[in-house]
Amino acid sequence: MSSIQIVTLQMEEAYQTHFNALRELYFPAHANYLDAHITLFYHLPLLEPAIAATLQEVVQRGPIRLTVEGIINFGKGVAYRLVSDELQILHQQLQKAFDPWLIKQDRQPLRPHITVQNKVTAFKAQYVHQALLHDFVPFEIMAIGLQTWRYLHGPWKALATYPFHK
Repeated sequence: MSSIQIVTLQMEEAYQTHFNALRELYFPAHANYLDAHITLFYHLPLLEPAIAATLQEVVQRGPIRLTVEGIINFGKGVAYRLVSDELQILHQQLQKAFDPWLIKQDRQPLRPHITVQNKVTAFKAQYVHQALLHDFVPFEIMAIGLQTWRYLHGPWKALATYPFHK
């Protein structure tokens, strides 16, 4: 059993369903064992009480508006690029709080995204990227909380949900 936890943003249900459906369409079935997600931290210790306490504290706020601003082809897959100054501020606040436990990847500036295709050939990624770009118009979604997950060397197991509220 892994002792690593992952922290993600929780999306409104309608958009969770929307992006899950895109993953069903475009993600290779053998590798699609996760729902669509927006990862904030990839590798935090599982049994560290200060992490849960910090998450409880930072959710004392309203939901976060995110703009789905574009579609990225990253070579072996496709993701939707998200933009939010509010999210960047929250992420920096969490980076400071989690500093003792951060790995190099989690110390980087946040580049929020939702992956809908991965682990495919460059040709397939280019095809899906072009297909999605064809009628893409930027839109907004709301993040309604934070979620933690136990990393299971592939799949993730839900641990806790921290809804945003004022």
